[in-house]
This record gives sequence, C-alpha cells and structure tokens, in this order.
Amino acid sequence: MAVAAPEDGELLLAVRDAVSNGMVVPHLVGDMARTAAEAERYGLNLSELGARWEEVPARAGGPAEVARRAVSLVRSGEAAVLMKGKLETAELLRAVLDRDNGLRTGRLLSHVALIEMPGVERLVYVTDGGVVLFPTLEQKLEIVRNAVAVAHALGVAEPRVAVLAPAETVNPSIPATVDAAALSKMADRGQITGALVDGPFGLDNAVSLAAAETKGIRGPVAGRADILLVPSVEAGNLMAKVMTFMAGGRMAGVVVGASAPIVITSRADPHQTKLLSLALGIVLAAGRKGEVFGQDSPGQVGSAAGA
Repeated sequence: MAVAAPEDGELLLAVRDAVSNGMVVPHLVGDMARTAAEAERYGLNLSELGARWEEVPARAGGPAEVARRAVSLVRSGEAAVLMKGKLETAELLRAVLDRDNGLRTGRLLSHVALIEMPGVERLVYVTDGGVVLFPTLEQKLEIVRNAVAVAHALGVAEPRVAVLAPAETVNPSIPATVDAAALSKMADRGQITGALVDGPFGLDNAVSLAAAETKGIRGPVAGRADILLVPSVEAGNLMAKVMTFMAGGRMAGVVVGASAPIVITSRADPHQTKLLSLALGIVLAAGRKGEVFGQDSPGQVGSAAGA
C-alpha cells in the first residue's frame, strides 16, 4: 500500500499492526524525519515496518507533491491500496482525480462506511459521509451502486438499501423524499440490480422492525436495512461519528469508484479505526475488483469534503 504523509502516530500504529498480521507491505511517501519523530513519540521503531520509502521533504513540494507521488505508486501498479495520512482529503483526491496521472475510471467517487454497533446483529453501511457534498439524484444512483458493489464483495448477496429522509412519505417540499421515491422506482425498473431499494425512510424505521411496525411501514427493507443512503455528506458524517464516538460502534471506511480503494479516515480517528479501514481496503483490492473499481457504470466524479 502507498501511504501519503505518514507523519501521524495513530496511523503508524495501524500500519504496524497490519504489517505484524501479514496484511501489507507499506510504501511510505512523505518526510522521513518528521515520520521518525512521530514514531518515536509513540514508542515505535520504523525499522519494524519493513517499509519502502519515497522521501518527500516537507520543504520540497509539500502535500501536493506527496499526494502526486503516492497516487503514482498505485497508478503504476507498485501499490494496490492508497491511504491518506496527515494531509487534507481534498489534496489527496485532487491527485486521484488528475485527468492525466490520477486514478479515474469514469465512475463517481463515494465513501462507504461499515459500522458495527452494539446490539445490532449485522454490519450497517453508511454512504456517503465523506466525498459527495450534496448529491443529485443521478449521483445518489451512483452512490447506491458503489455501496452495493462493496456489499457484494463482502458476501452480502442482496443488500437492503434504505434511502433516508426526514419523513417517510413523499413531500415535494422535501427533495430527499422525492429522490428516495425515484430511486425506489429505479430499482423496480432494473436500473439498480443486486439489491432491494426502498424509501423514503426515517433512520428509526430503516433499522428497527419495531419502529417500522409502529409506523405501519412494511416491505423487505423496513427495519432490516443493510445500507443507509444519507441525503448529504453532513448527515452521513454526523451519523458515523455519533455511532462511533458516542454509541460505542466500530467503523471501517473506504472511498470507492477509483481504480483502487482509497482509505480516508479522520485525523481524529484512533488507530483501530484506521486499521479496520485499511483491512477493508485490502479485502476490496484483493476481491471483486472489476465490480467495485471497474468502469461498468457511468458517472460524474464527486467533489471532495474534508474528513
């Protein structure tokens, strides 16, 4: 894997654990002196990582050059997974989306988070909480397809997709409800395959059978959703952080739609979240690559939001 700007102690802990479990050979791209100082602060010995180095001194090009070189390692096939370190998400994605030297496939980039919650017997997928700020209906269609492809790669044959909105009935004054109804009909007409799609749902009746029954909402998705499609990046980002920081959940997240998985975590995430996210990226890179990262559906490239 290629790590862009590894000068982050929690990230280095995750890389150490991944190496010790035989998961990766890290290729670290950034300032070696700063990375070594951060490793020392966390009691780590960089030599234990068995890492390859792509030295980019902080004074020589800055984050843009770090991102460019890390992306080039993936583009050339020297690395199969790209991971963000201590640089802005937008900076990394700018290099990913470079028309001549990036990792474009013609598909929309979107973030998929897998969240394990106490008391919930299944993993819940939340999308998109990291890339597409205010998705259009067309973009929501692509976000669903990306998330379904990830679920398929992880062995969920027919994931249930709940399209979330502030209300369960279609209201022309609430665009999210109209989009939800349109996506549900698109699935009925075969524009979304390999999944059950329904909406609009509130969060409660998407994940709780009791809540769905109380509100008289029926169907195969009601109360049983695997994938939660949120109306905006704000909603997805807040939901994921509430689940993990306040409700005891554990998360793994990855950006898909490029030619390789991109592991983008918040700088505030603990090393366990970074390790789980890296593991997800590795599984996707090694698995059904053509479906998750191929060019089998059209789409526009999403804009970048800070993680």
